[in-house]
Amino acid sequence: MRPATRAVHVPVPPLPNSRPVSVPIYQTSNFAFDDPDALAEALESPDSGFVYTRYANPTVRALEDQLARLEGGVAAVCTASGMGAISAVLLSTLRSGDHVIAQSCLYGGTYAMLNDLAARFGVDVTYIAGDDPAEVAAAVRPTSRVLYLETIANPVTKVVDLPAFLAAGRAAGLVAVVDNTFATPLLCRPIEHGADVVVHSATKYLGGHSDVTGGALVFADDRRYREVWHHAMELGAAADPFAAWLTIRGIQTLPLRVRQHCANAAVLAERLAEHPAVVSVRWPGHPDHPDHEVARGHLSGFGGTLVFDLAGGREAGYAFTKAVRLARLAVSLGGVETTLVHPASSSHRQLDADALLAAGIGEGTVRVSVGIEDVEDLWEDFAQALPL
Repeated sequence: MRPATRAVHVPVPPLPNSRPVSVPIYQTSNFAFDDPDALAEALESPDSGFVYTRYANPTVRALEDQLARLEGGVAAVCTASGMGAISAVLLSTLRSGDHVIAQSCLYGGTYAMLNDLAARFGVDVTYIAGDDPAEVAAAVRPTSRVLYLETIANPVTKVVDLPAFLAAGRAAGLVAVVDNTFATPLLCRPIEHGADVVVHSATKYLGGHSDVTGGALVFADDRRYREVWHHAMELGAAADPFAAWLTIRGIQTLPLRVRQHCANAAVLAERLAEHPAVVSVRWPGHPDHPDHEVARGHLSGFGGTLVFDLAGGREAGYAFTKAVRLARLAVSLGGVETTLVHPASSSHRQLDADALLAAGIGEGTVRVSVGIEDVEDLWEDFAQALPL
């Protein structure tokens, strides 16, 4: 089945003479057994039955199976948040003294997590620009363990040459982790390009309605899946069954929503680029985007997130976020409604001036998560908020 069909048709556990059309919510923390040996086995393996929802749950498993199928992986682990997923894969993979190579354009929470690992556990981190795969080979050390990338970087929409960078990571023996939140499995499937682990904040486009918090890890091989599952279970990062059910429901309309997100973003990017108050627009589908040709090479669409820079700097960015009426000032993204944020003072407030510059974030940068509203209403809102 093609991805749009897979998104709709979720495998549902059968009943004796029929089966439910939608996945039931197994809102239970505990599962009873008749056989003590079966209970003991379920405590040791993710596929030996359900014993306790922190270990596994049928509703959560349905979501995990759906995501594994969409991403082309062997299995998935769902967590209570995107940061739960990022923490689970990094903490289960890294040891004290290990070295991480990460692109400098990263989600602020990931950047904070890597800094914390460096300060508390001696995990060293080298940040690379993500312009040339040779950067990976130049940064590799004997202690290098992980290569961390984002398909479309948060917030500046940088697109690395994923196949080339993953090949460089594989040549160096690194575990390649790719955050695919902005692209979703509909626009890119990093495992097909050589990724070992794919990360999602299900809070964003997968859930898609700003009503759920969740995360996911999808694995290219079974051994790594089982290793991370044990650590995630011990960390207590398990997804809630109701949150998993909401995410399943969201994914079923993901193809329709992504199509509209991308179409609306294309219109706004073009019009913003022509406005005199706007210095630059960065959306991978725009011909002026520095990574446009790279994006065309391995993305099947350019996403619903764009950033633009205002000529007036921080003051202009602040004024714009106050003046919008339809778009909402909110830190998260990927919902049906348009949201925007000023990264330098909010989502990436952890970064100092040098780190902001390295990440491509300016004082007047505004990140927009374009929703599925009528694009003319969105443009009218932006036009009245932009300085003349």
